[in-house]
Amino acid sequence: MMAADTADARRHAPATARNREPILAVLAELLAPDARVLEIASGTGEHAVHFAAALPGVVWQPSDPDPENRASIAAHRDAAGAPGLLAPIALDVTDDTAWPAGPVDAVFVANMTHIAPWAATPALLAGAARVLAPGGCLLIYGPFIRAGVETAPSNLDFDASLRARDPAWGLRSLETVSEAAAAAGLAHRETRALPANNVLVVYVRT
Repeated sequence: MMAADTADARRHAPATARNREPILAVLAELLAPDARVLEIASGTGEHAVHFAAALPGVVWQPSDPDPENRASIAAHRDAAGAPGLLAPIALDVTDDTAWPAGPVDAVFVANMTHIAPWAATPALLAGAARVLAPGGCLLIYGPFIRAGVETAPSNLDFDASLRARDPAWGLRSLETVSEAAAAAGLAHRETRALPANNVLVVYVRT
């Protein structure tokens, strides 16, 4: 759920404040100090501002297909003044022509795969494979269904609520995503368990 700041275009997603530090800890470990990062579906822009401020040598490119979200990202960027945070770009993962040329060292996306039709996930994987430098990483944060791992009741409830809103949405099978990633030229490297039954999945461009 997002709320708008009455004073300007900044929007706020409460979940961002709860998950940004665990995600940041992984990013700080995996990213080179001068990495170039493309963020997909940046939403309110709060992740982008927080990560760019905490990783001052990193060049962080936010993106979003929604003009209101891009306005929010720009407003957060203006207020924060993080030097490595670039102006947001319009990017729909399903539009091959919208992707920047790259190369980038990492592509980061949070909470997109389950709040979009399945077709968005293969498009994300293929696009990331195109723009990543060799050895670059695609980092996907969110909840997944995992073989051999009991799905938390809260995630089952979340999945049901998503599918009630849109039958094309819902938690994805991590194994299915990894198969699609392999087909796109991305190898699964690791899955980090994070708080609130979420994970951060790391794929590497082979």
